[in-house]
Amino acid sequence: MMTGGRRFAEQPEELARFFVERANAGDAEGLAALYAPAAVLAFPSGQMTIGRQAIHAVYEQLLATKPQFEPGQQLPTLRNGDLALTATRLTSGDVTAEVAQRQPDGSWLWIIDRPSSRS
Repeated sequence: MMTGGRRFAEQPEELARFFVERANAGDAEGLAALYAPAAVLAFPSGQMTIGRQAIHAVYEQLLATKPQFEPGQQLPTLRNGDLALTATRLTSGDVTAEVAQRQPDGSWLWIIDRPSSRS
């Protein structure tokens, strides 16, 4: 599924792959588009970033340092209706945890994101 030139997740598991692709491309706007408008991101460490606009700003700052992201091991997704808990074991050993929600158009967006078990 595409909107505005970007693919949108048809399954919650796709969000992690899109994150790595967009982060490595330096696409902060594309990263923010993976989140619902009122999403909560536990980043930077020890802080809560609330809302897509604030998430965009945080990712702009992060991507300015040109980090490279490696795909991790996707753990089994737990679903309950229009909600899904996704998790990835990163190459560092940290485990991410996200809650995705199915949108009215059938796509999935993160509504809660803890990108590191150390956050």
